[in-house]
Amino acid sequence: MDSELLTRGLLYLSLAVAGIPGNLAVIFAFLAALHHERRLFTADAIVLHLALANLLVVGVRCVLEVVATFQIGHVFNDAGCKGVIFVYRTARSLSIWLTFVLSAFQSLSVAPPGSFWATARDLFSQLLWLIFLIVWIINISVSSPSIVFAVGTKNTSMLLQNSINVQFCFINFPSAIVKDTNGAVQTVRDVVPMVLMTTASLIILIFLYKHSRQVRTIRGGVGGGSGGGGGGSSERRAAITVVTLVTLYVVLYGVDNGLWVYTIMVKQTLSSALISDLRIFFSSLYAAMSPVVIIVSNKKVNKHLRCGGEEKTG
Repeated sequence: MDSELLTRGLLYLSLAVAGIPGNLAVIFAFLAALHHERRLFTADAIVLHLALANLLVVGVRCVLEVVATFQIGHVFNDAGCKGVIFVYRTARSLSIWLTFVLSAFQSLSVAPPGSFWATARDLFSQLLWLIFLIVWIINISVSSPSIVFAVGTKNTSMLLQNSINVQFCFINFPSAIVKDTNGAVQTVRDVVPMVLMTTASLIILIFLYKHSRQVRTIRGGVGGGSGGGGGGSSERRAAITVVTLVTLYVVLYGVDNGLWVYTIMVKQTLSSALISDLRIFFSSLYAAMSPVVIIVSNKKVNKHLRCGGEEKTG
C-alpha cells in the first residue's frame, strides 16, 4: 500500500475513533436523561438529533472508507456507492441544518420574558417535530440525485465527461448542466443555513455583551455585590456552546463548500479524487469534533455520563 493511501486510511480511522464514541456518549447521556426525567427540553432534543446525524456521517462514510482503503471488504459496488453517498450527504446536510436550528432556538432563548421573541420561542418548541420533518424532507430531496448518478469504480468504461471522482465511487452526471445545477442546489442548501446560523450567533453574542455590561453596572452600583444567578450562568454557557458549534461549522464547512465549488467548476474529466477526500475529511471533522464541545460544555451530558460510569464501576 502506498504512503498516500495509508495516510488517507489513517485519517479516516482517526475520525471514526474520535467521532463514533463521542456521538454515542452524547446520545447515551440524553437517552438517560429522557429515561430519568421523562422529558427532554427543546435544546436537548435538537442536540440529540444532531448527535444522531453526526454519528451517521462518521459511522457510514468514514468507517466504510477505512474498510475500502485497507481492502477489508468490497463495499463500493454500484448499490453500495448509491447507498453510502446518499446516506452520507443526507446526514451531513442534516448536521448543518440542525446546527442552524439549534442556533436559532438559542437566539430566541435569550429574548426577555413576555416579548414577541419569547412567544416565538414557545411556538418553536411546540412545532419542533414539524421543523425536524421539514429539515428531513429538504435534505433527502437534495441528496436524492446520488441514488441516480452514483456508480462504482468497476464501471469506469461507462463514465461520462462530467463525472466527479470521489475515490471509490463516481458521480456520473449525464451533462454539464445537470452537474452544475446539482452543485448549485447543494451549495445553496449549505450556504443558506450557514448565513442564518451566523446571524443567529451574532444576535447571541450581542445579547451576551449587553448582558455582561448590565451585570457590571449593577455590581458597580451595589458596591461589587455578587449579582447574577445560576440561571444566567447556565444560559450563558448554553449560548457559548452554540456559538462554538457554529464557529466550527463556518470554518470547516466553509473549506468544504469552497472545495465543492472548485470541483463543479473543473471542466476536465474525472476531477481530482484528492479534492473529494479533502471535502469529506473537513465535513466529517465537524461530526467528530462537535460531540467533544457538547460533552465539555453541557452539564446534563456530564451528569449522566458520570452516573453511567458510576453504575458500571459500582
